[in-house]
This record gives sequence, structure tokens and C-alpha cells, in this order.
Amino acid sequence: MAQRAGSADLPLHNGRVPKWLGDRMTRLGAVMCEAIIHHYGRDELLRRLSHPFWFQSFGAVMGMDWHSSGITTSVIGALKRGLTPLSGELGVHVCGGRGTHSRKTPDELAAIGNRVGIDGLALAKVSRLVAKVDSAAVQDGFDLYLHGFIVTDDGNWVVVQQGMNGDSRQARRYHWLSEGLTSFVDSPHAAIEGRGQGEIINLADKRAMASRRGRSVV
Repeated sequence: MAQRAGSADLPLHNGRVPKWLGDRMTRLGAVMCEAIIHHYGRDELLRRLSHPFWFQSFGAVMGMDWHSSGITTSVIGALKRGLTPLSGELGVHVCGGRGTHSRKTPDELAAIGNRVGIDGLALAKVSRLVAKVDSAAVQDGFDLYLHGFIVTDDGNWVVVQQGMNGDSRQARRYHWLSEGLTSFVDSPHAAIEGRGQGEIINLADKRAMASRRGRSVV
């Protein structure tokens, strides 16, 4: 499931999702997630959301343009609206979102931790680390503007966040999965999806270990 670079083209589109479509995506997304959880379990839902092609297809089935960067924003928003009322039953919680909503993620995770008995402060630290890696360690010309954090009552999680490059009018989506994650700085991504933009600096790649060590010495 892990890949170093993707090939999906995610053009930046202006405008907002109309209310009727947003409501439809909210209902359909909640029903689909509920079915996956009942048949395959919560961890399988996280695995699927961490797969960039599955995530893109999921958004298209929910009704969003298949090739738009807006899939990421609309899917995270729809799941947050649709799954929050079901969180007590399903044990899945959706935090964050676009812009100001992304900055509320640590507080939302702390509140969930207090409510269900998991370490919300540790999850808040994870949220900050993931955002820091994709904004500082991965220097690819994309500025993060969306951070979605989905966590289960067991403390397992998936993070889907997205950055934009205003000059190229492109977006890049970053997927993280807690399952099997052993390091936040040594090839931690489940996937990075987007069109190649030339040479980048990726200090989170395992091949950059010597560079990371050199920087820490400096």
C-alpha cells in the first residue's frame, strides 16, 4: 500500500460544493463507512482511507468530481458530519478539516480522549508531528491547507492531509496510517499522491538518513 510518489492529477478547482451534494455525500459516506465497519472492522476502514486510489474512488462514488482536489476536502467534511452522530456506535471519530478547522484538531483529539478513554494528548502530538513532517521535512512546493485525522476507540488512526501549489494550480495529498508506523521521519507515509513537480527535498525518505543526522549535528 505504501508508495513514494503517485501519478494522480489533482487540479485545484474554485467554488464550493452545493448544499444538495454535500448533504448527499454526508449520508452516503456515513452509510458506506458503516457497512465497511460492520463487515470488515474499523481498522479496515482506516486502511482503505489510507490508500490514495481507494480514497479518490470513494469520493467519486459519493458524488464528487473524480479528478478534483476538492475530493479531499469534501470527503473529510462529509465524513465528519456523517460519522460524528454515529461515533458512539461505530467507535470512529473524525477531526480537523480545512483551514481553521485543521488547527482545532489537537483540541478535538484531547476531548475525544477524555470521552472514550484513550490518550488524546498523545494523539494531539501525533497530529502536530504529521503536519510538521509534511510541511517542513517534505519540501515539495506544496503548502498544507487541510488536515483530517480519523481515530478509533482503540487509538488507531489515519491522517489525510493536502497541500496546494498556487503557481502550478495543483494539489498533493499525503496519507498516514498508524498501523505498522515505526518512525515519523523514516519513510512514514502510507502514500503521497500527486503529479510530479520536478526535484524536491524529502528528508522523510529512508535514503535521507545521513542528511538528517548531519542536520541534527549542526
